[in-house]
Amino acid sequence: MMNILEIIAKKRDKKELSKQEIEYFVNEYTKGNITDHQASALIMAIYINGMNDREITDLSIAMAYSGEVLDLSCFGENVVDKHSTGGVGDKVSIILLPIIASLGVPVAKMSGRGLGFTGGTVDKMESIPGYNTSVGIEDFISDVKKVGISMIGQTMNLAPADKKMYALRDSIACVENIPLIASSIMSKKIASGANKIVLDVTVGKGAFMKNKENAEKLAKQMIKIGELAKKEVKCVLTKMDEPLGYSVGNSLEVIEAIKFLKGDMPEDLKEVVFELGSYMLKLAGKGDNIEENKKMMLKNIENGKAYSKFKEMVRNQGGNIEYLENTDMFEKSKYIMPVKAEGTGYVRELNAEEIGKLSCFLGAGRVRKEDKINQNAGIILNKKVGDEVKTQDILAYICTDDEEKIDEAQNRILQIYKIGKNQIAKSSIIIEVI
Repeated sequence: MMNILEIIAKKRDKKELSKQEIEYFVNEYTKGNITDHQASALIMAIYINGMNDREITDLSIAMAYSGEVLDLSCFGENVVDKHSTGGVGDKVSIILLPIIASLGVPVAKMSGRGLGFTGGTVDKMESIPGYNTSVGIEDFISDVKKVGISMIGQTMNLAPADKKMYALRDSIACVENIPLIASSIMSKKIASGANKIVLDVTVGKGAFMKNKENAEKLAKQMIKIGELAKKEVKCVLTKMDEPLGYSVGNSLEVIEAIKFLKGDMPEDLKEVVFELGSYMLKLAGKGDNIEENKKMMLKNIENGKAYSKFKEMVRNQGGNIEYLENTDMFEKSKYIMPVKAEGTGYVRELNAEEIGKLSCFLGAGRVRKEDKINQNAGIILNKKVGDEVKTQDILAYICTDDEEKIDEAQNRILQIYKIGKNQIAKSSIIIEVI
């Protein structure tokens, strides 16, 4: 008979846990037979003493199988999923997945809600009036068969052990640990049913991983879990020092995504979308040449097939497509206030995390899971790093329904924009592909 105290003591003494011990811990903790303080002790021991690749993979798989696991084998052997480790202004899934679906690759995407300064794809999609993200699994599968794409919220009981352990890690200052982060991400991906995964590992001020070194460690760890779990994983490291694109906030980002699919493509967003997409196509067996894959994607934006596919998905899930055809129909915030530059020079820095927090303050995000969000609130950037600024130029627009927050938000924007005398060259958003 296994005993949680012995398992804790083993990890405390830097010993390796067996597959059976890890499964016992995950299953009994999920059921409530192991207390939070016992689980805390084990997680803290893992945090301090680490785990080897085999232990981390066993933890990922045990968490994945702690709930339901989606079976996508009806779509053949190349089911590709895409996941981002989170950022600010990250509307990549909304743009990328319809492009991929328009090229004949089935897309069955379950996404989360936003928490803190990073937004969630589900919240963004729900800003399209009528669009239903709460679709049952059978309907989800049949929607993908019918339309080629469906994007929904996590309606299944996916990796419940991870949800429980994540909340616990948050309460005991054990979030920032590579084995625990890697197993958390990969458990959800394994449960989501894909056998090929492209991961956007964001790096910088608005990301979980603040430096390249840690991002590389996380990427390599997730690839290793993938190998041991028989999943092919590619990681693309992307910069997240300033927000991606120009809009931060739910409906604002959806409008930017729709415009992108119609051909209006901000350079940084385009770089990330095309890089991730070209690897998704490669893993799906659509072509090994990355540059050719990018050309196929561009062609389907230019000929309107990607936008049509997005429209088809939205219509199929009850969304009002008039809003896609005319984005001016989206409800606007009561107050849309410009913030004007007080000096001249060039934008040197635009801290993504600070912009994300400010957008949250304006109503676009939630601090607690139960918070309501304002779909129209957020920030529209007018100047980004490297851009020239003259006195009285508009740096950004603040969108909020709360008049009392305007003054503070304007002051914060002026502090977030760092303007200097010398121009900074714009650099590639893609750091490396692992």
